[in-house]
Amino acid sequence: MKTNNIILNSLILKFLERCGYQGIAFVIQLILARILLPSDYGVITMLTVFIAISQVFVQSGLNTALVQRKDTTEDDYTSVFWISLLIAVILYVILFFTSPLIASFYKMPELSSVLRVLALILIPGAFNSIQNAKVQREMKFRQLLYCTITAAVASGIVGITMAYAGLRFWALVGQQLTNQIVVCVTLMFFIKWHPRMKFNYNRIKLFFSFGWKLLVSALIDTVYQNLTNLVVGKKYDSQTLGFYNRGNQFPNLFVTNINGSIQSVMLPALSKEQDNKTKMKSMVRRSIVTSSYILFPLLMGLAVCAEPLISLLLTEKWLPCVPYLRIFCFIYAFWPIHTANLQAINALGRSDKFLQLEIIKKIYGLIALMITVFCFKSPMAIAIGSACTAIISSFVNAHPNKKLLNYSYIEQMKDILPPIAMATIMGALVYTVTLLHLNSIITLLIQVFVGIIVYWGESKIFHIESYEYIVGIMKKIKKKKGKR
Repeated sequence: MKTNNIILNSLILKFLERCGYQGIAFVIQLILARILLPSDYGVITMLTVFIAISQVFVQSGLNTALVQRKDTTEDDYTSVFWISLLIAVILYVILFFTSPLIASFYKMPELSSVLRVLALILIPGAFNSIQNAKVQREMKFRQLLYCTITAAVASGIVGITMAYAGLRFWALVGQQLTNQIVVCVTLMFFIKWHPRMKFNYNRIKLFFSFGWKLLVSALIDTVYQNLTNLVVGKKYDSQTLGFYNRGNQFPNLFVTNINGSIQSVMLPALSKEQDNKTKMKSMVRRSIVTSSYILFPLLMGLAVCAEPLISLLLTEKWLPCVPYLRIFCFIYAFWPIHTANLQAINALGRSDKFLQLEIIKKIYGLIALMITVFCFKSPMAIAIGSACTAIISSFVNAHPNKKLLNYSYIEQMKDILPPIAMATIMGALVYTVTLLHLNSIITLLIQVFVGIIVYWGESKIFHIESYEYIVGIMKKIKKKKGKR
């Protein structure tokens, strides 16, 4: 019972941390999007490919190993940190000297200096990867809450100030760098960890035996995920890439807050129960069912309300991102299944299976990308191809847990069928509001009201398990506060 309370408290704090950070970041992004052009975002997205790949090497899979193992010591944190920092420095030097070639590839000379500055994010990233591992392992999400919100505010002020000064995409560079540095510095004070002059080679070998498979898996996944941005940026232009990327960001906001919060807590919680398969299955099921119940109506509502929402928040210059946004809402709907199953595989120490799945998924993913690029020659076709691979990947990620946890894909589909049906009915009713042809603000307000009432009503009438579970949690929290 005590373990369940710790998990619940950690989940709530993690959710608050994500909501607080993303809420502030969302407001800042709205302000920046109104000042900057879609092409400014496209420039940064082009370079994100190289930064994201580099960050995979900095983390090197060893930070996940720190969370997964039961016998992690303080010397282990320090040893992994020195490896991460060394890799970060080496990669920065590589990016510094190859930046002219990257700028030449995109035929945009200004990218060279931008990449050289943006790549500095790798250095605080080496610190942050270890700090996050310690936060997750010790479930110190309250401290992370304070740090991320402080970083969001500080970086937002820097970004908006630079944007108003007419510095265009440099405002986004300044924002990202400030965010990483502030998180790193504040976490040093809150979690009381700093590297020492120690290095245990034998422990690194032990961690690497688990972590190298996660490194390769993450590298494959990151290259694949960012390959689309590289193709769109190269084949079309920075403005098209800006619209494509913006369509991804809105649904990603919901998934990061809700599903990301649950999964951050799930890995250490599942790792502690790795010898109890029945308990693990119950926890994985709860994660999938609860995430789906919350995410499906949000993503459905976002897809239906996309046009008035974008017009109101970002102005009409961003309306071309709406079709991409709707497709990405469909793609992200599968994330509860993806992440819960993969976290369970990691918690069981089966990084070999994790790597195998990544290779399989990326093979058919690359085939889909090549078909959409060369046969259809449209960025919309690329997005639709990603949606098709998301469906297949949900089955691939769930398949191993039929044997590992006795939790089959069919059983998982049955578990999420109620929220799918409810969200579909809600979406259809919300869409009918557009037929009234009212202005954007009134349309959006009515749609949000109708969506909340319909989904809440469905949950009450059909006694949906997840609804009653969440209500039960809220009552427990209220009861605890009443006793204090």
